[in-house]
Amino acid sequence: MNFPNTSEKPCVVALHCSLGAGRQWTRLAEALGDGYRLIAPDLSGYGRHVSRPILPVTLADEIILLAEQLEGVDGPIHLVGHSYGGAVAFKMATSEPWAGRIRSLTLIEPILPTLLRDNSADRRLHDLFAELGRRVSIDLWEGMYMEALDRFLAFWNGSAQPETLSGEARLRMIEHIEKVAFDFTAALGEENVASAAAGLRMPTLLISGGLSPYLTQRIAARLASLIPGAEARHITSAGHMLPITHAKQINREIAGHIELAEDFGRVLLADPPERSRVTEPSMHLVR
Repeated sequence: MNFPNTSEKPCVVALHCSLGAGRQWTRLAEALGDGYRLIAPDLSGYGRHVSRPILPVTLADEIILLAEQLEGVDGPIHLVGHSYGGAVAFKMATSEPWAGRIRSLTLIEPILPTLLRDNSADRRLHDLFAELGRRVSIDLWEGMYMEALDRFLAFWNGSAQPETLSGEARLRMIEHIEKVAFDFTAALGEENVASAAAGLRMPTLLISGGLSPYLTQRIAARLASLIPGAEARHITSAGHMLPITHAKQINREIAGHIELAEDFGRVLLADPPERSRVTEPSMHLVR
């Protein structure tokens, strides 16, 4: 589906997580109000785009397919992404022709595991995630869709209380579970994340939850230390699905970040601050 740009309102593009759909951002649209135009497309393999003859195996491939839905959307955009959608958003913000159009960037626990290969402690988190992807893919290859879904959900539950899903919700996820293997492949294949992050020049907000898997908390912290001028929010009581479970808090943060970027007069951040000023990101705990 294409979204023609018929409005002069600032445009916000929000990308959802694996096994999700654009509808997860319904409450964000309410928080932004009438002053903004929200576009929340379904990523390939999900929602209305579940039937695809070819699925992406890289984040770059994902962006090519996403661009088909954004034809006609002109001018600068505020970009928001959660989880796998956060990884796609990061790739957009660091790749042409999109990079020059991003007025602000909000990343909610983006899945960029290759960022954690730089040292031995973080490398362990990367390897555990890669092994999870391998096991989920084996389950899917053997037709064990329920087992693949349970394995996937158990990891993302982190330290939060297990959520009881309805039979209808599980069946809906089963319809999309095969795409998860492609998402793992794309995320684990992304290279040069650290250097790309250091080159970002737009106002960037990073959000993480204290009950999420430590992998995603660590990725968010590393990105906050690399992206010049980045702001970080850590919600101690939230898990990985914080855009849904803590929508009121999250959407307030996103809206405030976007409004601040608009106040900058649609001008991207200038030259990065001195290195000594960006090594320690601004971190706020929200309880």
